[in-house]
Amino acid sequence: MSYRAPIKDMLFCMKELADLEAVAKLPGFEDAGVDTAAAVLEEAAKFNENAIAPLNWEGDRNPSTWKDGTVSTTPGFKDAFRQFVEGGWQGLQHPAQYGGQGLPKTIAAACMEMLNSANMSFALCPLLTDGAIEALMTAGSPEQQQFYIPKMVEGSWTGTMNLTEPQAGSDLALVRTRAEPQPDGSYKLYGTKIFITYGEHDMADNIVHMVLARVTGAPEGVKGISLFLCPKLLADGTRNDVHCVSIEHKLGIKASPTAVLQYGDHGGAVAWLIGQENRGLEYMFIMMNAARYAVGVQGVAIAERAYQKAVAYARDRVQSRPVDGSMNKSAPIIHHPDIKRMLMTMRAYTEGCRAMALVAASAYDAAHHHPDAQARQQNAAFYEFLVPLIKGYSTEMSLDVASLGVQVHGGMGFIEETGAAQYLRDAKILTIYEGTTAIQANDLVGRKTARDGGQVARAIAGRIEATEAALAQRSSAASKSMLKHLRAARAAFVEVVDFVAGSTKASPNAVFAGSVPYLMLAGNVVAGWQMARALIVAEDQRAEDAAFMDAKVATARFYAEHILSKVPGVRDSIIEGHAAVNDMALEAF
Repeated sequence: MSYRAPIKDMLFCMKELADLEAVAKLPGFEDAGVDTAAAVLEEAAKFNENAIAPLNWEGDRNPSTWKDGTVSTTPGFKDAFRQFVEGGWQGLQHPAQYGGQGLPKTIAAACMEMLNSANMSFALCPLLTDGAIEALMTAGSPEQQQFYIPKMVEGSWTGTMNLTEPQAGSDLALVRTRAEPQPDGSYKLYGTKIFITYGEHDMADNIVHMVLARVTGAPEGVKGISLFLCPKLLADGTRNDVHCVSIEHKLGIKASPTAVLQYGDHGGAVAWLIGQENRGLEYMFIMMNAARYAVGVQGVAIAERAYQKAVAYARDRVQSRPVDGSMNKSAPIIHHPDIKRMLMTMRAYTEGCRAMALVAASAYDAAHHHPDAQARQQNAAFYEFLVPLIKGYSTEMSLDVASLGVQVHGGMGFIEETGAAQYLRDAKILTIYEGTTAIQANDLVGRKTARDGGQVARAIAGRIEATEAALAQRSSAASKSMLKHLRAARAAFVEVVDFVAGSTKASPNAVFAGSVPYLMLAGNVVAGWQMARALIVAEDQRAEDAAFMDAKVATARFYAEHILSKVPGVRDSIIEGHAAVNDMALEAF
């Protein structure tokens, strides 16, 4: 089936949960209200549904190829990318001074979801470029910003992130690529980088590599890492000494070329320092945080695509009489309760995580543009707490949703030709790249909870209590059920926060044994909180669009009773179950 962008749900989340009208009052965003969002989303939907989505299946069957150092992308990708950049989509959220449209992240995130739903392999190219732009805007020199950013915003040049090496995956202290200073102020790079998404391709005139390397004589470990800008082509058009020596053969996202790049085999790759020496990891994390949020949105995107395909199949596939006797012949399987349970699970997860992502995007906009310093700080803390949840919870849920999509299809789901399997294969990478789920969990435990003694987490719990108070004033069965489960989930969340904040230093193995469960619990609670807020709005606005609002209430109630209800059990495994993780003797495994 073809992809249809869920514009109505996106606008609902933006308007009612992310408070887009408040975003539109921030300096620089005055023209970015609901009307603008609706117009942009309509255009994005047309483009992605018609130009990008049809290439998704083709990209899986005919992935990018490498020959003699040259990468050829899937037929149709180059033309689609030309249309993408001509439409101004690369510059959507970047400042007007560099040729961008300067729209808030709140709007851009929804467009990002559409692009990834349409074709995740294709979307990875602009995703990495966005990260490179952000890094340059934060740490680049004025000359670097003026020379490189406009080219990337207009899409004639793309960007990459070069962290990983054969011996250095997530442990960047092991990075060995070296940088040798040159008399003219440049550097020459020597080393090998792996897993470089769109490290070589034929869709743009140039590729700007952001490379972690160690200056000769720099301190060992992460303190000695610097960030360099290394273009594929130099300013005079000559080829730099960076070459793609192979691309990977992958489980999913097959159309996206994942390159092995060799630097300096022919005299050294010319590069320029970004910012100051030995602060590279700090700058790279700017890219990483942008990418981690974007990967979380990819999770929502692939879940939405899997859900749409499963619903279409369930409407068409005729199998078995309904158990309630409502039909005396075989019926479309969407009539069967367990199929409805699976579809509702897919829908509830997707809508909950979309809401969480857009609420976080709104906080990002306020953190960067609010005139009040305290408001900026509070929104930044909220956003930063949510990033590991969006990346970790939304991607893990996308695997579950894509797997359920295969299950709805039954045996046909296991057959590649139906297309359901591709979403499952594509989703798997989301829990791995830009920091595995465990790394997101470590971030949540260490930087986001233990470091401040759980203050930000408890402040979020306080905001959830306010939603509980609003639910307590309502009499519907759905609101009563949501109140019951949200209250229990919030209480469990606070208990876990207290455990993490109070025990990380004294009993690190006990806390980190439950780090991923804590991440999943926190993501569940925050997404559930957004569904609770959505339920209140939907009940109050039912008269405006009864069908949509009734579906939102039903989905929110399902989330409460089938997903949020799991939280107390996860709390028990975190607080009481760490011994069972750690007690086994290593030789017994």
